[in-house]
Amino acid sequence: MTKLLQRLHDELVRRHYATTTRESYLRIVKAFHRHTGGRLDRVGPDDLRRYQVYLLEERKLAVGTVIAEIAALRFFFLRVLKRRDMKEDLPYPKRRRRLPVVLSPEEVQRLIAGAKNLYHRTLLLTLYGAGLRRSEVAHLKVRDIDSHRMVLRVEQGKGGRDREIPLSPTLLAALREYYRWMRPQTYLFPGTQDGWRADRPITTKPIWDAVRLAAQRAKIDKPVSPHTLRHSYATHLREAGADLRTIQLLLGHADLSHTTVYLHLSRRHLQAAPNPLEQLHVTPPPVMPRSRLLRKPPQSGAGPPWRWPISSTRRVTPLSSSIRG
Repeated sequence: MTKLLQRLHDELVRRHYATTTRESYLRIVKAFHRHTGGRLDRVGPDDLRRYQVYLLEERKLAVGTVIAEIAALRFFFLRVLKRRDMKEDLPYPKRRRRLPVVLSPEEVQRLIAGAKNLYHRTLLLTLYGAGLRRSEVAHLKVRDIDSHRMVLRVEQGKGGRDREIPLSPTLLAALREYYRWMRPQTYLFPGTQDGWRADRPITTKPIWDAVRLAAQRAKIDKPVSPHTLRHSYATHLREAGADLRTIQLLLGHADLSHTTVYLHLSRRHLQAAPNPLEQLHVTPPPVMPRSRLLRKPPQSGAGPPWRWPISSTRRVTPLSSSIRG
């Protein structure tokens, strides 16, 4: 490790950043060093500008990934090299706000039923039944399941925050069945080492595999990820009547604004809003003028020649079965 990278590591440790954050920042700065090829303390604005374009256009990274890269570089230049002027040369790319994908309760049931084995099934039940992040379920320990108080404890979640989540009797029964089979020691979902089960946390890859395989077997067409189960958990809580503050505490959100997205996903609240169109008395006349469809004529040899209709008006017919309400 070079002297500058060691300084970066020490600064991250001094500020008590999480281990995963330290590893990520070091990896990002090393990749930037390899790309530029020069000394890190001699990097200029043009190098930063070209690197950002490289990430977005050549590597085609997602905006969220690029934002994480910029955050690491900002920390390095501002906190380690003390180059405050570089902040303007490291802008965050604009991020489009998209609503997350949410499964219906029936789809969640199908997903769980599509689990490949008992290990995968228990993973899916825990992800959904407690609304956990991937890293949280990976580091969940046997001692975190408190069946006397009926709570599941998350230690050092995102932002270093602890929280407790009500333990569902259904989830507890599934965990007991799983425990009798797996007999985990420390970590509830132990990983592997050299192809054998070991008392260490699993990586995020088996969690992704469990969700992906179950979605395929359940024939769910939506893009499903482990975080989809967390979004579905929160949305179903909201639809069941839970208030936003409660959902914020259960999810471990630092800011309530992060939880308000579930207002846009709750069908109960969206459908409760009156539609102004329904307040109008709209009666269509028996005949309405039709504009031209402006369809492109078919290519030669692809069928009979196309002709404009003789009249631009026609009688209204019932809706076709494909769109009939």
